[in-house]
Amino acid sequence: MRIELDFIAVLLQWPLLAKGVLWTLGLTAISAILGLLLGTLCAWARSSGPLWLRWVVGSYVELIRNTPFIVQLFFVFFGLPAAGVKLTPETASVIAMVINLGAYAAEIVRAGIDATPRGQLEAAASLALSRVQTFFHVVLPPALQKVWPALTSQIIIVMLGSAVCGQISTEELSYAANLIQSRNFRAFEAFIIATGIYLLLSMGVRSLLNWAGPRFFFGGRRG
Repeated sequence: MRIELDFIAVLLQWPLLAKGVLWTLGLTAISAILGLLLGTLCAWARSSGPLWLRWVVGSYVELIRNTPFIVQLFFVFFGLPAAGVKLTPETASVIAMVINLGAYAAEIVRAGIDATPRGQLEAAASLALSRVQTFFHVVLPPALQKVWPALTSQIIIVMLGSAVCGQISTEELSYAANLIQSRNFRAFEAFIIATGIYLLLSMGVRSLLNWAGPRFFFGGRRG
């Protein structure tokens, strides 16, 4: 049986694909910023926080890391309305992605914090720095430097995981590809093109993070 491919039929729907790419990048950017912030705070709590806070954060981390992302997304979008909290698909997607990234980032950043040489902490104490000053000026920058490649990979994973958000009608790239194939019945071509776009996005975002991380987080230094 001869199969005739028609990629043009899919590419003619480029406005939908472009919109999907923009939504994917937007979700990733917001989730990366808020997720890394949440992960950093959770890493501090697990490393230096009071015992009750360590227990709470530890429970959150284990819960998120041991459940599927799609279940977390459905809980936010379908479960919270039962408690009176109604969210748009886009807001629910961001919340779920932030919560997911925050849990993984917490353990990654904590590994970097635990690798901080004791001598740096003693030097900070000799300069009469507070615990907050020590954490943000002495501990956190080299910790992020050590684990930045792992954080970058986790952000890419979250970006690719955003494809699940199309299940709740968030208009990201996989949603666009599915909409296109439902119109022209070119499912193979639509998802081949979507796969190529995801590949390019992953490579581009990784290169951007590898360039931006050293410049904005640790002053141009690479370990």
